[in-house]
Amino acid sequence: MIPDRPARPDDHISPPPRNDHAPFPAAPGHDFTVRRRTLIALLIAAIVLPCIYVAAMAYNDLRTREADATDAALRTLRVAQEHALKVFDMNEALEARIVELVHGEDDDGIRANEAQIHAKLDTIGGGYPQVASVSIFGRDGDLLASSRYSPPPPISIATREDFTGIRDDHAIDRVSRVMVSPVSRETVFDTGIERRDDAGAFAGLVSIALRPGYFSAFYRDLLGAGSPMNMGLVRSDGAILALYPPPRTGATDITRHTPFDAALARGAESGVVRTRSQVVGGDLIVAYRRVGSYPVYVSCGYRTAAIWAAWWRHLSVLVISMFTPSIALWCVIWLSLRRLAAEEEAWERWQAEAAMRRSIESAYRQSRKMEALGNLVGSVAHDFNNLLMIVSANVQIARRRGAVGLERELSAVERALKSGQSLTRQLLGVARKQPLHTETIHVGRWLPACRELLGASLGAKVSLVIDVADDVWPVLVDVAEFELALINLAVNARDAMPNGGRFTVRARNISFRPGEGFPLDGDFVQVSLEDTGVGMPPDVLARAFEPLYTTKPKGTGTGLGLPHVFAFCERSGGLAAIDSAIGAGTSVHLYLPRALYAPAAQRPPAPPKEDAKPREGLRVLLVEDNDEVAAGTEALLQMMGHQVTCANDATSALPLVEAGYAAGHADGESAPRFDLVISDIHMPGEMNGIDLAEAVQAIEPTLPVILVTGYAEELERARHVDVRVLSKPFDIGLLEKMLEQIQRDRSARARDATLGG
Repeated sequence: MIPDRPARPDDHISPPPRNDHAPFPAAPGHDFTVRRRTLIALLIAAIVLPCIYVAAMAYNDLRTREADATDAALRTLRVAQEHALKVFDMNEALEARIVELVHGEDDDGIRANEAQIHAKLDTIGGGYPQVASVSIFGRDGDLLASSRYSPPPPISIATREDFTGIRDDHAIDRVSRVMVSPVSRETVFDTGIERRDDAGAFAGLVSIALRPGYFSAFYRDLLGAGSPMNMGLVRSDGAILALYPPPRTGATDITRHTPFDAALARGAESGVVRTRSQVVGGDLIVAYRRVGSYPVYVSCGYRTAAIWAAWWRHLSVLVISMFTPSIALWCVIWLSLRRLAAEEEAWERWQAEAAMRRSIESAYRQSRKMEALGNLVGSVAHDFNNLLMIVSANVQIARRRGAVGLERELSAVERALKSGQSLTRQLLGVARKQPLHTETIHVGRWLPACRELLGASLGAKVSLVIDVADDVWPVLVDVAEFELALINLAVNARDAMPNGGRFTVRARNISFRPGEGFPLDGDFVQVSLEDTGVGMPPDVLARAFEPLYTTKPKGTGTGLGLPHVFAFCERSGGLAAIDSAIGAGTSVHLYLPRALYAPAAQRPPAPPKEDAKPREGLRVLLVEDNDEVAAGTEALLQMMGHQVTCANDATSALPLVEAGYAAGHADGESAPRFDLVISDIHMPGEMNGIDLAEAVQAIEPTLPVILVTGYAEELERARHVDVRVLSKPFDIGLLEKMLEQIQRDRSARARDATLGG
């Protein structure tokens, strides 16, 4: 819209745009955003840095513990490997001595010398705790001699794996699996070496049975009680020869398809692997080493569960020692944030209060300014009304006297009178002195009925869109003032869209509750009028509702359109607001209070009954302080056939009423001297027209009174008195209708009095 209907800079619901609602800049030391971000950054750092430190320390500690566990396993493994190597080397030496002892003897020769050989075998193997028995087996696997028995029992190992393996030169079978020895009846594993005859053919074997318990006892002493490690003696094919602690499942072989099993399969000499063992039950770090050239490995496993348990204990101490002061720091920062939030809330509350004070002060200054301007405009409009009344009365007199040849001139004067009346009406509306004749209307049905009126105001280039729901609440407004407000807004929208555009009228229900920021509380109907025009700059927008302000070319704008709209909404109990931006068009929002009752159904007025005889003229007391207005009105009344008595003010009019009433009763008449009193409200002296009407009704309640005014505040008071009211400048035809109604009422009372007599 163009500047006569500017736009608001704020939030669609506040009063006329003011700069007083601009937010205060934060004072030095009150940059809450920077302080909050700093505290949040400190809080994040206080959380993240200790967490990073603890995570790094925990990771390093875990790696260190795993490395220490590996070192411990390797150190222990070396001891066990040296021990096993000495045992197997000694066995090999003993076996060599026994082979040398029976060299050149066949099976029969050994049997023949069994007693001597038994004694020597007992001497050779009897002094070693790891040796369970020493035996000599023949070519067919029969037991020929033993350190345990003499003569030996009939035992054969012809089908045993270690016998067939040594016979067939399988190196792995030089160390057998764990078994129950048929000779000693103990759980043992055998180490054997073949005997050969002079021709180099296989002649049997010499076997030394070793006790697994010997190795387990050594491993137990080596590891100590409660050790997280386990140790084992394992054949290269995975068969377990000795293990401490004993396997939980009674397994005889290591867990297959594990890194340790793969290392044994490829014949690795030594190494460290991580594996999961079903034999021990759990994850292990396993260090292994081959025992010399024998098909035997010594292994040392460290349970990772023990590593994790120790790591968790250390981590708990670390977390407690690290996060105890950190938690205290977090609490301090959190309390600082809470305090900062409280300070910010207090600061914003202070800002709001300060803004409210500034807004109230500005509103008070604006109110005083508008009040002063309104008084000035009201005084000018009142005097102008009197001038219009004089001109209007004399035009009516000229027409009634049948002025010939002056029809065009009188019509021009009447058109000028209508323009003057409209201008006076706007002036009084801006000054809050225009009387309102409120009635309840259905906005949903009333606005679409205004399509033709708005279309005429917008012109052919602007398209009109009316979007109003039927469930919009009724409102209590002065319909004429509402129509004038819509026309003003439509005209401004048309001027803002010289090349055409769209003008949209919308209506919806809206409710505001206390504390929501709207200046008013309650239920309202929001009538929004939106155009697609050029919009308004902020400087023009700020003076939107200022009376007599316009940026239209000279002679095309009065600066009263928008002030009249705002005054109409305010006097109706609502509010007007504008939203606009350059190039984005303008939206005007009218907030009109919801009516408590639905409008009554309109009934066509009953045609008045014509009297059979012509009515007599009324005796009128005309009270008017302006002589020219009084002269014109008096002449019109006389031309209508009425008798007129004039008084300049209420003080001089009241004695005339009293005297006429007293004289009428003294003569025995039932009617007072005057049939009607017509009085202006605004008059000099101690009494105004309303005071006069109250005094007249106190004297004679049935005496009709017509009050004439141009001020809204006087009209409000006049409504509490049983009188008829005309607002200046009034239409002579309306006055004539009132007088005819008074004549009919007077005739009806006269008939009732006659019939009653």
